[in-house]
Amino acid sequence: MREIVFDTETTGLSFVGGDRMVEIGCVELVNRVETGRTFHAYFHPERDMPAEAERVHGLSAAFLAKHPVFAAGVEALLDFLGDAPLVAHNAGFDFSFLNGELERCGTAAVCRSRMVDTLAIARTRHPGAKHTLDALCNRYGIDRSHRVLHGALLDAQLLAQVYVELMGGRQIGLGLVSEAAPIVVEQVVAAPARTRPLRVFSPSDAELAAHAAFLKKVKEPLWGVAASE
Repeated sequence: MREIVFDTETTGLSFVGGDRMVEIGCVELVNRVETGRTFHAYFHPERDMPAEAERVHGLSAAFLAKHPVFAAGVEALLDFLGDAPLVAHNAGFDFSFLNGELERCGTAAVCRSRMVDTLAIARTRHPGAKHTLDALCNRYGIDRSHRVLHGALLDAQLLAQVYVELMGGRQIGLGLVSEAAPIVVEQVVAAPARTRPLRVFSPSDAELAAHAAFLKKVKEPLWGVAASE
């Protein structure tokens, strides 16, 4: 099964309010394993970059002005996405910008039935815990030390690892045991018991005489009465 994990960076929080997508990063998974194929692009937003957004991802208006607008790269993006399910963290946000940009350039929106939201999955798996990407990386021991600022491709790569863990870990679909292994019972044959003649321990005449002499010294003995009588 082919899936695409993706992330976006934007000028703000609302496409309807005038914000634009400025970066997208995509990671291809097949059977929940990264294939090494990725898609990454920056886009000229055709507007200014608010300071608060730049502090999050570090993308300035001057830097983005050197890159094409979304419409110029849409065909390559759609070719990479294909018809695969699209996995994102807080996916409704990313879908609103992806579909907003697609519709703005006259392209059909991506059906939301393809949306897989890792935030919703994490809330189900770990109720009451923190569900940010950083918190989930910490929970699953995923190295994020190189994540200084938000970056669409880097965050998609981290999210791909988180997604695999949320869905059960790396052993999904590996088919480690295809059939029940036969139970082999080792038959243990007992060694024949060793036999030896019965040993009889009878007192000697001297031992019997010594015992009788001892009994004569005992006043009113409880044993040896029948013998003395």
